[in-house]
Amino acid sequence: MTVEITNTIKQLTDLTESEISEFIEISSIRSFKAKDNFIRAGQIPTEFGFVLSGLFRYVYISEQGKELTKVFMPEKSFISSYSAMISKTSSFFFIEAIEDSKVLVISHDKWQKLREHKPKWNSLLIKLLEKGYAVKEKREREFLLLDAESRYKIFLEEYPNLESRVKQHMVASYLGITPIALSRIRKKMQV
Repeated sequence: MTVEITNTIKQLTDLTESEISEFIEISSIRSFKAKDNFIRAGQIPTEFGFVLSGLFRYVYISEQGKELTKVFMPEKSFISSYSAMISKTSSFFFIEAIEDSKVLVISHDKWQKLREHKPKWNSLLIKLLEKGYAVKEKREREFLLLDAESRYKIFLEEYPNLESRVKQHMVASYLGITPIALSRIRKKMQV
């Protein structure tokens, strides 16, 4: 399992295998059952993780109990409510396991010490923040400019084979539509 994180980090930075091993050594592996939360809304997060196996989603719950899926995070994804973690404030969303999952978890304090000791880790942080910002900007553009069918087509392209792992109501909440509207779009696309 350490191979996945080593390869992922090496794709993003010029850190050596021994430097990456140092990161892994100060981390721990934690298992999550489907529906378990890595972070709960209202919680002040103190750690982040790397998904070794399984699948997560970031989900907001409205006051009326409506689920709004922000993003899906499959294997080889870093998961965190990062802005809440660095500001030591409550997360606004849940990070929920959709499947049984394993996550390499590191505390924010250990991460900070690692970055202070080896500033090369800042390049990984910058890459992850840039990637997250690009995803956020793209999602906003899609919601502002595209109809639901176009957003669904993009979902299928960006998350190949994910639809079979995710319940229909989660896909619908990611697209900002009802499950009934998603069913109509699927039927129309099959014609």
